[in-house]
Amino acid sequence: MKRNIDLGLLILRVGLAAMLLTHGIPKFLEFIGGNMSVVGDPIGIGGLVTTLLVILAEFIAPVLILIGLKTRMAAILVMILMSVAALVVHAGDPFGVKEKALLYLVGFTAIALMGAGKISMDKK
Repeated sequence: MKRNIDLGLLILRVGLAAMLLTHGIPKFLEFIGGNMSVVGDPIGIGGLVTTLLVILAEFIAPVLILIGLKTRMAAILVMILMSVAALVVHAGDPFGVKEKALLYLVGFTAIALMGAGKISMDKK
């Protein structure tokens, strides 16, 4: 029974992290290409700082989650990002627009609560 849970966690981790990387990789490439303000500044901390935080949460954290290293902390970073995306950036938008951010938020919340499972670098 426990083996199925670990396999399920692996599928959840790899699937969500890989899909989030499709958003993070282009931002990372644009940043290293010289654009220091890839995203807006929805919470007023500056374009560069916001960009660095978004790259951390959309590129670095999904890589860690994918391999199962420091999974809970990385998932919390993604949760914070998706909360801001859904509740601040898309606050006035219809539900269908913020739905993707909310789905990521739910999925990464589950990962943060359950951890990486035994099929991971964390092995817990």
